[in-house]
Amino acid sequence: MGGLGEFALIRRILSRLGTPAAADVLGPGDDAAVVPTPDGRVVATIDVLVEGRHFTREWLTAYDIGRRAAAASMADVAAMGARPTALVVGLTMPSASDLDWLDGLADGFRDEAAVCHAHVVGGDLVRSDLLTVAVTALGDLGGCAPVTRAGARIGDVVAVAGRLGWSAAGLRALQSGVTAGPLPDAFRRPEPPYDVGPQVAVCGATAMIDVSDGLAADLGHIATASGVRIDVDLDALRGLGTDGVGDDDLLTGGEDHALAFTIAADVDLSDVCTTIGRVRAGTGVHAEGRPIFGGHDHFA
Repeated sequence: MGGLGEFALIRRILSRLGTPAAADVLGPGDDAAVVPTPDGRVVATIDVLVEGRHFTREWLTAYDIGRRAAAASMADVAAMGARPTALVVGLTMPSASDLDWLDGLADGFRDEAAVCHAHVVGGDLVRSDLLTVAVTALGDLGGCAPVTRAGARIGDVVAVAGRLGWSAAGLRALQSGVTAGPLPDAFRRPEPPYDVGPQVAVCGATAMIDVSDGLAADLGHIATASGVRIDVDLDALRGLGTDGVGDDDLLTGGEDHALAFTIAADVDLSDVCTTIGRVRAGTGVHAEGRPIFGGHDHFA
């Protein structure tokens, strides 16, 4: 990369991203992008991934990192009940990085964004000894109210769409030298249920969150914001696991980017989610009558 120069590198990245088809989208090439907001409001979020903290190139290809980084931000948009529409990517990279590696990273961004019919519309590239990937995702609410963490009501059920514990078990497998199989693949490339966020928002979801730091921690955010207690049914939760995924993985493993939400008990969403608990009076998150804790905290 160091032999090519910043602007040639940017042109190389843009050549792999494609051009947004919509006439009202102004993508890369100017000082800023222009993205339509049909709803009149913009959902915005950012996730920062740092080499050695969130990923290592020993286990992940550049393509994996691109998809993983895009998924982390777009899942947050979906958790608000919105549809991801655009990504803005900031990169800090060593100048000795290989050009083919950069191509793979750009391809990963492009392909994960395409899952949601979104586009990479801009970004920034800076030389640094540390590889850092920062993805800002924008989204559209489609006329619906945002689903926050603060609306869970006593009597609601707690449901999950997507995988839980697979990424944590996959990381453990990679650390032990197992590089192939569904669990390592789940760590490399999460599969957030993007479409479920807007779907359950329309159906009346009262609170929702992207499970990035672990179910216990993230349900704890809903419980605190809503002023309620959440009781988790471990037997129902185990139905989301697979061979090699234990209770600790299901309760505290992060980075699968499942969506956990609360909704009235009489709404049938069994085709897209699994009911794993109830909202009750009280505080905290409990399982089998005991409070549960755990999950990832960068500064703990």
